[in-house]
Amino acid sequence: MQPLLDQHGRTATDLRVSLTDRCNLRCTYCMPPEGLDWLPSDEQLTDDEVVRLIGVAVQRLGVDEVRFTGGEPLVRRGLVDIVRRVRALDPDVEMSITTNALGLARTAHALAEAGLSRANVSLDTIRSETFHQITRRDRFADVVEGLAAAEAAGLGPVKVNAVLLRGVNDDQAPELLAWCLERGYHLRFIEQMPLDAQHGWDRDAMVTADEILASLSAVFRLAPASEPRGSAPAELFLVDGGPATVGVIASVTRPFCGDCDRVRLTADGQVRNCLFARSESDLRLAMRAGADDEELAERWRAAMWGKLPGHGIDDPTFLQPDRPMSAIGG
Repeated sequence: MQPLLDQHGRTATDLRVSLTDRCNLRCTYCMPPEGLDWLPSDEQLTDDEVVRLIGVAVQRLGVDEVRFTGGEPLVRRGLVDIVRRVRALDPDVEMSITTNALGLARTAHALAEAGLSRANVSLDTIRSETFHQITRRDRFADVVEGLAAAEAAGLGPVKVNAVLLRGVNDDQAPELLAWCLERGYHLRFIEQMPLDAQHGWDRDAMVTADEILASLSAVFRLAPASEPRGSAPAELFLVDGGPATVGVIASVTRPFCGDCDRVRLTADGQVRNCLFARSESDLRLAMRAGADDEELAERWRAAMWGKLPGHGIDDPTFLQPDRPMSAIGG
């Protein structure tokens, strides 16, 4: 076992696997109303290839946590079988999913039976009209149903990820937190990042962590949580004395790059050593050309060794990645 080290003393143990670049929502901060040019099917990893590369990561590179992402991972037909096969590789690996929860009501039980550990659900508002405005789809009730199904299936603690948009839902943070507290969901607010397909992100328009905390503090009493943060992206705060918490992921204004333990595998088999990386390492072509598992592992190690010390959003020379979030995987 030779882990995924970089030149700055970090070790990657958390693998984010994008299963598709497709999504059944059209969130305004992610993609245009008409969607995007999706990956051709022959360029996407097959189920066997996905499982093989995860096996390399878990069995040869020290990865102990796998998160399935997209696009929207629930639109991947082989998802349940992929989860089952990865669980068979290692009974102890932590497996979770980041999803918009459309269809989760139908699949939560099967995913739990297959070995999925936990679900993270993206939900930016509890107002159906605002949900429609942000996602361009009238599917709020389906998300609520999916969240409840995840909780009932034991995919907990169920986490909710929320992005606040100025002039759209930036006044709704307290009501979203109250709603999550009532249902036992763990809420995490995420600063909007420059990963939209339209390249329209504007730092001056972004709702910052300080603004989020000020909005919440007008209604709730917040105090920093005492538990060590470690490599977790969220800074946690006790709500009204606890034990419930709320998290803020301040990727832009309070970057945590120095503690990052993540690596990403795209749906077409590219290793990305950072969410904002400008380069990728192709495992798909090497695998299809006959590379054995150790050669794939060595290519993966080389990709991680070149990871930069930080994402550089504050650098005047920063360039947004060519791929949008839906094509990278969160």
